[in-house]
Amino acid sequence: MADKRPTLTFIGGTGDLGSGLAWRFAKAGYPVIIGSRAAEKAMQSAAEMARRGPLDVQGMDNAAAAGAGDIVFMTVPFASHEGTLASIRAAVQGKILVDSTVPLMPPKVMRVQLPAGGCVARQTQESLGEGVRVVSAFQNVAAAHLQAEDARLDDCDVLVTGNDADAREVIVKLAAEIGFKAWHAGSIDNSAVAEALTSVLIFMNKRYGIAGAGIHITGTPTKAG
Repeated sequence: MADKRPTLTFIGGTGDLGSGLAWRFAKAGYPVIIGSRAAEKAMQSAAEMARRGPLDVQGMDNAAAAGAGDIVFMTVPFASHEGTLASIRAAVQGKILVDSTVPLMPPKVMRVQLPAGGCVARQTQESLGEGVRVVSAFQNVAAAHLQAEDARLDDCDVLVTGNDADAREVIVKLAAEIGFKAWHAGSIDNSAVAEALTSVLIFMNKRYGIAGAGIHITGTPTKAG
């Protein structure tokens, strides 16, 4: 990545989380592609983002965006997850796919409701097959913090899970480039923790009036991640 920065695609990149992550990475100098079911909507979102500075950002429909990106981020609502995966399955073979999807089931979004199989990220890995290195990350990040110019991203740590340690390391390093402290957190099944925590954090935001609660890992590492 030192010689040529990978192009990062954000499927569902017109939403709050996807557009926030996309803007942060574009601001850090990465080529970014916004994906949406409708290419026109993606292009409009990319144009709006480009007004915030000299950014390398473009919009495409989801399938085209997935094919054009080197690393693909999945930031869609849970209700759209299965159908969106089917539409990009062929395009993401051989790539890293970062899934940030949380199994929120309105109206009870403050209640943990993990899907069959244990977690969304495991479903993603099984759906896409072993030709795709699925990594789970960014579920516990407040979209409002990503969007705000002056927000400190080191107020929330990122848990990174996945069955391929090298793929996890790529995402740990990417997260650090936009200001996060990210941690290897084990296999894809461990994504259940981050996915469940989102509902807990939503509850705490409401209960305590917090504008985007996050998590911190305490303790001092004594060896490299």
